[in-house]
Amino acid sequence: MRRARLLYVPFWGTYVFLYLPIAVLVVMSFNSGESAYTYEGFSLKWYGELARDERVLDGLVNTLIVAAGSTVIATVLGTLLAVGLARHTRSRTLDAIALMPAVLPDLVLAIGLLLFYGVIQLTLGLYSVVLAHGLFSMAFVAAVVRTRLTGSDTSLEEASRDLGAGPVQTFLRITLPQLMPGIVAGALLAFTLSLDEFVIAFFTIGNTEQTLPIVIYSMIRFGVTPEINALAAILLLVSFTAVIAGQRLTKIGERESNRTPGAPREAIKVQGEADSTDVGEKRAEN
Repeated sequence: MRRARLLYVPFWGTYVFLYLPIAVLVVMSFNSGESAYTYEGFSLKWYGELARDERVLDGLVNTLIVAAGSTVIATVLGTLLAVGLARHTRSRTLDAIALMPAVLPDLVLAIGLLLFYGVIQLTLGLYSVVLAHGLFSMAFVAAVVRTRLTGSDTSLEEASRDLGAGPVQTFLRITLPQLMPGIVAGALLAFTLSLDEFVIAFFTIGNTEQTLPIVIYSMIRFGVTPEINALAAILLLVSFTAVIAGQRLTKIGERESNRTPGAPREAIKVQGEADSTDVGEKRAEN
């Protein structure tokens, strides 16, 4: 019995190691004192300071714009890439090339994108970061969606094509509903990756705009302050909200995808009966 209890020590120790620093950060963000390390009392002072800091507010807005835009790009392109790799390509080389951004060091990818933008003479700004984050996150979305696609039922797609549906109609009405939980999970991953990504944004944003991670970096060079703790707590809240929303949407998508297979089968069955009836009528006429 004691040995069984000892097995839980590494389990709970891992959770404490992961979440205790986050808990301390949140508590210290409500500190009334000037020190970031000594708690002197509860106060919302530093949140008020953040609300009056235009640089922080601009950085937060820019970060949300970049995260939303790059999530759309990564989700659309990543989903199409996953379908192409799983359904139409069997080359491991193409698989490795498509998923390369997920394993490349951020610094290498950032320098490569910066050189590419220079070659095509693209002015750096928020849109250059949106494109960069979209391409960076696309591989992660493709990996998540492809995992879902591997376990999906291909017989419905084959039946849909046999009954005369085109590739686009089959994808929209059969494949896409089955992939929706994976797409939502991939979009959530892309959003959270963009939310706190620093290296690629630092290299590709230029000198006119700043995202929130860049603002935090410029502030923390002079030391950790309660204002930085409050800012990190806000980022934590945004990420937590995104995770909860993503889980909720994933459950909805799973319910819909579980319903979806029945509907196509019924439609295929009805269509097959109609075709059989037509054949029988033609034979009777002959």
